[in-house]
Amino acid sequence: MRTLCASTLIGEFFVIGFAGLVAMKSEDLSNATVWTVCGIGMLLSVLLCGVITRPGGVQLGWALQIALVAGGFFIPMMYILGLLLGALWWASVHYGRKIDEAKARWAAQEATG
Repeated sequence: MRTLCASTLIGEFFVIGFAGLVAMKSEDLSNATVWTVCGIGMLLSVLLCGVITRPGGVQLGWALQIALVAGGFFIPMMYILGLLLGALWWASVHYGRKIDEAKARWAAQEATG
């Protein structure tokens, strides 16, 4: 699960950065505000890569997904990107757990066989 989720989070790092470049063109937002918010989001996405397998890591990832969708209030395209990344996050968690279970079964079979 860690590999799939970390890959998704690194992709989100870049999406948040590019969203910041788009948000800079908004006359309603100052550049300092844009880069403070985007910088925090980018930092969180990288830090989450390291804690994804710890208790609460997946839930923090879901919080980041909600924040990405909420970014649509400022950059309307983020509604779509946030939903797509949320779906990718769900798939990473769901299928990552299935892969981890299969690996555990294989390791148990190797140990007994």
